[in-house]
Amino acid sequence: MRDFADRVKRLIVGRPVPSGALGETLLPKRIALPVFASDALSSVGYAPDEVLITLAVAGVAATVVSPWIALAVVAVLLIVVASYRQTVHAYPSGGGDYEVVSTNLGSHAGLAVASALLCDYVLTVAVSVSAGTSYLAAAVPSVSPYKVEIAVGIATLLAVLNLRGSRESGGAFAVPTYLYMGAIGVLAVTGLVQEATGALGSAPSASYEVVAQSGWEQGLTGMAGAFLVLRAFSSGCAALTGVEAISNGVPSFRRPKSRNAATTLLMLGTISALMLLSIVHLAGATGVRMAEDPATELLSNGVPLGEGYHQDPVIGQIAATVFADVKPMFYLITVVTGLILVLAANTAFNGFPVLASVLGRDEFLPRQLALRGDRLAYSNGIVVLWLGAVAFIVGFGASTNRLIQLYIVGVFISFTLSQVGMVRHWTRALALATDPGARRSMARSRVVNTVGAAGTGLVLLIVLLTKLTRGAWVTLLLMALLFLVMNRIRRHYRRVGQEMAIDDLHDARVLPAHVHAVVLASRLNRPTLRALTYALSTYPTSIEAVTVDAGDGAAERLLEQWEEADLPVPLTVLDSPLRELTRPIVSYVRSVRRESPRDLVVVFLPEYIVRHWWEQVLHSQTALRLKTALLFTPGVVVASVPWQLGAPGQTHVHRGVRATTPEGIADTDVASRRAEARRLRRAGSGR
Repeated sequence: MRDFADRVKRLIVGRPVPSGALGETLLPKRIALPVFASDALSSVGYAPDEVLITLAVAGVAATVVSPWIALAVVAVLLIVVASYRQTVHAYPSGGGDYEVVSTNLGSHAGLAVASALLCDYVLTVAVSVSAGTSYLAAAVPSVSPYKVEIAVGIATLLAVLNLRGSRESGGAFAVPTYLYMGAIGVLAVTGLVQEATGALGSAPSASYEVVAQSGWEQGLTGMAGAFLVLRAFSSGCAALTGVEAISNGVPSFRRPKSRNAATTLLMLGTISALMLLSIVHLAGATGVRMAEDPATELLSNGVPLGEGYHQDPVIGQIAATVFADVKPMFYLITVVTGLILVLAANTAFNGFPVLASVLGRDEFLPRQLALRGDRLAYSNGIVVLWLGAVAFIVGFGASTNRLIQLYIVGVFISFTLSQVGMVRHWTRALALATDPGARRSMARSRVVNTVGAAGTGLVLLIVLLTKLTRGAWVTLLLMALLFLVMNRIRRHYRRVGQEMAIDDLHDARVLPAHVHAVVLASRLNRPTLRALTYALSTYPTSIEAVTVDAGDGAAERLLEQWEEADLPVPLTVLDSPLRELTRPIVSYVRSVRRESPRDLVVVFLPEYIVRHWWEQVLHSQTALRLKTALLFTPGVVVASVPWQLGAPGQTHVHRGVRATTPEGIADTDVASRRAEARRLRRAGSGR
């Protein structure tokens, strides 16, 4: 069974990679851009949709402010990119926001950021994959009923690709990411040229009327209108998610790591800003109409479109308009946009495991998350991320509109605290620096991070005000739970460390102890004799064999065979009126321990090892149950003595058992041992 599982693992994950090959997995900028920036770049596929859907609550007239909202989002994006360029130079170790905040604002603030980022990474996978399946459903309507299953399958495929290693996954994602950027670039340029020449047509939904929801008939007037604009702005800020992934992934870049990461950040910010502005502008120029509930809020000639209408994404509608006479381009843009939305989840698959490994190293998460797998990827972190994303996809029915409400609150918490931490970092550095050039550079960086802290803090306030009741409370609750769990894990590791620590290494030495050996025997056979041989070879202070009388006559026959074999170890028979095996043995071992609390009790357990996995069902799992039950008994050690069925060379010589009897154990004659065995035969679970 183990060999079969290993072959399956090798087929899926690939051959193990030696640790010395770690440098070969480092990424050049051309691969790092699609690996780390696909999330932010792909947000163009759904951020404009969310802006228009939010504004449509107040009717079609409200959408005229969408270009201004896009400009505000781009301004925040550029501030964040400039701020993180300072971070990757100051903290190139890969801890990102967590390291910055923990170092400068304390461990509790660092844990808050870590909780926010972990939640955001999971939601990144869920939102991106769900949005990608929406594009697939737009192209192939027949798959719409299976969106959840398809989304789960895609998330699983991404997890497998990342388990094979970052270089392999990055190479797989580079081509579609660059194809997506090229396709959107062609769409934007062609659309703008058509607009300038008067040849730009109207979107398929341009003729529809948007019905304002109840209470919004007056459009964007008063405080309510301002609040709606802020809500649309907060939805558009989804375009900023993924920027922080580069600061977490600096160790994955080729040298010089910080400079390459900063360059990739600049490329990301520039491309993402141009794409977002172009799409929002063309959406207005072509008259794209979007609604939260298109079946009832979009009218054609005064009649609702009904449930049969499928609302295509903004990019799909623009592509259908710009390339109305070039259908292959329309299909290409739709396909690559859906594909990049799916691949955007790869940003989280690179960022989450690295952050989890840092938290595992700092003992806030299980230490297993800090270990690299066969392919030098943080395999355990990838699996945890996959499980969390699948839970959100299934729980929210792969609905992008529902999931997006949980989104970005976590990332702006980390943005804000990170920038505050960077301001404090530069303030401390300035207090120690003496070189005038270095001080000027630090002062500029502090100004950039101060602007970043103010900008992201304002956006965080807007996000909390506009999204708290629409689902953001779920994210805040999960963050609080993660914060508490990580604190408990940290306290556990500290308690274990203190308990196992040696106070004075000069006084550290192994002290002798009395050892009472207990050999479990159900019948007299070769595995039992091997266990006796092994127990005697350890030279315990005292030794006995123990069996359980379940009322089937087996114990009586074993006692007779034991006396006939003239074994130098006394046999204790425990009564079990209820035919239990585990409880009498555990009770007896604990009673031995209670009588001599300073002694060590070692239980030698003969165990069958079958040749084939299916043979497990043919044998009872008594040994496993006993090991589990005795595991939590203080002062008791369980030594499993395996007997591999069918293995050659496993012989037993009776004299070997007698010859290994240590002095001090075999000094009692056989008759007295037999008498002692008979006396203890009905001893029950006590001694």
